Amino acid sequence: MTFTVQATVMQTPTRDELEVLSDVVITVDNSESDSSGTITAIEPSSTFTGSIDITLNPDAVLMPGMIDLHIHAPQWPQLGTGLDVPLEQWLFDYTFPLEARYTDLDFAAEVWTDLVTTLLRHGTTTAVYYATQDLAATTLLAETCSDLGQRAFVGRVAMDHPTGTPEWYRDATAQEGIKDSRASIDQIQALGNDLVQPVITPRFIPACSDELLTGLSQLAAESGVRIQTHCSESDWEHGYVLERHGMSDTESLARFGLIQSGTVLAHAAHVSTSDLELLAKSGAGIAHCPLSNAYFGDAVFPARRALDAGVHVGLGTDIAGGSEPGLLAQCAHAVTVSRHLEDGVDASVARSHRGVDDSRISAITAFWMATMGGANLLDAPIGMIEVGRAFDAFVVDPTRSSTSPLRRWDLDDDARWFEKLLRLTRPADIDMIWVDGIQIG
Repeated sequence: MTFTVQATVMQTPTRDELEVLSDVVITVDNSESDSSGTITAIEPSSTFTGSIDITLNPDAVLMPGMIDLHIHAPQWPQLGTGLDVPLEQWLFDYTFPLEARYTDLDFAAEVWTDLVTTLLRHGTTTAVYYATQDLAATTLLAETCSDLGQRAFVGRVAMDHPTGTPEWYRDATAQEGIKDSRASIDQIQALGNDLVQPVITPRFIPACSDELLTGLSQLAAESGVRIQTHCSESDWEHGYVLERHGMSDTESLARFGLIQSGTVLAHAAHVSTSDLELLAKSGAGIAHCPLSNAYFGDAVFPARRALDAGVHVGLGTDIAGGSEPGLLAQCAHAVTVSRHLEDGVDASVARSHRGVDDSRISAITAFWMATMGGANLLDAPIGMIEVGRAFDAFVVDPTRSSTSPLRRWDLDDDARWFEKLLRLTRPADIDMIWVDGIQIG
């Protein structure tokens, strides 16, 4: 069994290429086989001879589903608040007290459902989540993603350091943190949904003892489960690791065996050239969170330099450190901050010394990071509408909302229209969403 969609596709196969597939028919396997949800054919509608199940509005555009590499799910209720203080204060004053509430599973269920539903409506078909330190709440998040149809990686947050965490919100011991992380892996895998996978999640070095970091690395080796953590997010975090371990965050994580192929490192705004070389060799990658970094990173992540160095780079919202829940908005922010890095921001400094040359990225590169960049890091067959990949996609239809700013004028060629889609699309403009060939919106 198959179904077909007639549409015009816009996507980015490479970081410098916009591909437009005009008026094509996409055939998707929806049988009960292992290939269910996979794209089996793409051909011009003019030569297609079969029946068409879904025909999009000619003004609509089909785009590959986006991959958010860094989300703190329990921070959803504080989205848009508390962004006026340093990271370390924000964690203790706002975030840890909120995250500790999720032992209340009724509260957790309400938040998880609202979060996942909202992100899907923004075109986020794949999400990489930090849950909480609580085992049951973490499993419930995985169950929610499974029930609502989102592709997800869900991690129980491991954290035990006596100064980097509050007494009332931490693992009692390193061994307890390792034990509960192992149990979380078992419980998520027991759901039996290949779309929802566990991820080992040491919060970051300031929140973890050396014993916990070592044990989680061993757990990753034993289980084959990927790893996520934070890396060199701010002056405070980066400096803390230098003082505690005498080396950079990247080097320290590598020493513990936590930097490996597929490891997702959030932020990395303060990485050095040698750090990037280490990451490129390892196959680990970075979740670039441009808006969050503006609040908490104390620096602009050098996305272009990292890509040129061969490092996997995708995009993340960093909910709630980043106050925009949609990745299209993050694409626009990624372009903006890259211009800030290249041009400089202090007019009192001479133009010749103000910025960092060759730092800007394009809208095409930004969307590539939100799709193929994340797919490459996760080694997942998503990120493009292409034969052999899963049909994760969403539709932008500028005719859906009377208040939408999306307009395609006669001066808008494909490149200009694509840039408008990135900058101006809102959930009201998104019509349909598919994950693994299943329409969920």
